[in-house]
Amino acid sequence: MTKAELIDRIAGNVEGVTKAQVLAVYDQAFDGIVEALKSDAKHKFTVQGFGTFDVRTRDARKGRNPATGESIDIAASTSVGFKASEALKAKFE
Repeated sequence: MTKAELIDRIAGNVEGVTKAQVLAVYDQAFDGIVEALKSDAKHKFTVQGFGTFDVRTRDARKGRNPATGESIDIAASTSVGFKASEALKAKFE
């Protein structure tokens, strides 16, 4: 499902709400999640019954180019991870 499809679905299911209003709420919600991840000391954002987003860091390490076999240096990186809640996992059993 794309962002546009989700916005269409929400606007279609909630009477009296326009796509523009849904888009504004969508943008604010995800901006809020990003800000929470950046500012929270634990770098976590939990949506009850859905899951937890967290900031994950990876140290610099040695790697290998699979095409040439040459050893390469992989820089340290930071990314966002997600862990589904037990309630969300249960919906797929």
